[in-house]
Amino acid sequence: MSIQEKEDFAVEYPEHGLPPSSSSSAEHLDGDLLALDIRPAAERQLRAAITSARLKGLEQDLGFTDIQYQTVLAMLYVSYIPAQVPSKIILNRISRPSYYIAACVVCWGLTSALTGATNSYAGIVATRLFIGLPEAAFYPGGIYLLSRWYTKKELAFRTSIFSAGASISSACGSAILHRGFHHHRHRDSCGASPLQLRFHGYVLTPPSPSFLLPDHPHNTRWLSPAQRRLAQVRLAEDGGEADEDGDTDSVLKSLLMAIRDPKVLLFALMACCLLIGTGFANFFPMIAATLGFSTTMTLLLAAIPYVFATFLSCLNAWHADRMGERYFHITGSYGLVFFGYVLAVSTMSVPGRYIAMFLMTGGASGYTLISAWVATSIPRPPAKRSAAISIVNATGNVGTLVSSFVWKVQWGPEYHPSMFIGMAGLGLGVFLATVIRYLMARQNKILEREASVKPQIY
Repeated sequence: MSIQEKEDFAVEYPEHGLPPSSSSSAEHLDGDLLALDIRPAAERQLRAAITSARLKGLEQDLGFTDIQYQTVLAMLYVSYIPAQVPSKIILNRISRPSYYIAACVVCWGLTSALTGATNSYAGIVATRLFIGLPEAAFYPGGIYLLSRWYTKKELAFRTSIFSAGASISSACGSAILHRGFHHHRHRDSCGASPLQLRFHGYVLTPPSPSFLLPDHPHNTRWLSPAQRRLAQVRLAEDGGEADEDGDTDSVLKSLLMAIRDPKVLLFALMACCLLIGTGFANFFPMIAATLGFSTTMTLLLAAIPYVFATFLSCLNAWHADRMGERYFHITGSYGLVFFGYVLAVSTMSVPGRYIAMFLMTGGASGYTLISAWVATSIPRPPAKRSAAISIVNATGNVGTLVSSFVWKVQWGPEYHPSMFIGMAGLGLGVFLATVIRYLMARQNKILEREASVKPQIY
């Protein structure tokens, strides 16, 4: 914060004196904004549940073929992908995003519960299709809201914390529930796996009191006027202007601005390729099953790499913020995934495959930095940033949809074709990241010549 801004703050709010430093202000916000972390955690719980349910006989219980199971996985993204852009536009335009997110969580929970209540292929496909609509508000919406509160040098680490709950949920949720539902297999008419899905809808859907969620910095209810003012000043200093939309920034104009920006297109294609490269995430328990252990042990072994990935993600993001750099932290992460694939292709030994699983999950955690890179590369106006984040995340999840059909049962237990496809996706994604870095470096040099500003490559 500049000296003039500090003096203005002290004059406007004399009872508070000079404002605290930017870092201490961010730390004050952290605890309040962690309420957002619950939403992607619950979302990932359900995705992990339907994957682990396959190990416990989902296909046998409901009479699915392999292609039908893959279709069930893919149907979520059929609605999830197109719903993201309008969802983020709504989030940016309404004055109380907390109400919107809370309502989406309730709808998501009810629909998730219905997933376990179905006992037919058509029923579970229909519920998976509808789950994607409210779920579109969670992850990209959370990233956008974080970008409304944190500066460039704070955003990556907060994004990793925001995603940490999802990683832990993906790791531990199904493993914890497995033994508790094992005895229901012969008592429930739909089998144990649908019962588990019902449990995720009823119990693991968090309560959604809107007063725990943040709105925008200028109108969040649980902040004092001085705190709201400080939050706005911090972002204005970081971006060189107020983090507000102009009077002429309509929804259509902001969307067109994002679409016409070549960086957004490149980010979107990069995210798509990298998510194809990490498509193993939706099939991780099946990959862990190739180690040859019991179902319970398989789920426990699948959990540990995700715990490792959570800590690695936070450490990588913290260092990225400290260094003010994104490219090498992202490409380095996906380099781990690539080497994990190489190791997994090279051996079927239990130690070798398990080490490969650590490399694959640890490197895939680099995706959280992509969202932060997009948010800091397109700082203003907020409406364009919102559209850009949703476009990148939506297009990226096309890669997840495609990868639903890449990990075929008949390619197991080696899954070599799946891994070769993953390596190709990673290679193309890293190439596109390199192109983005080159374009941004050239843009910064132009700005430096024209305005004598210090370049920053995020």
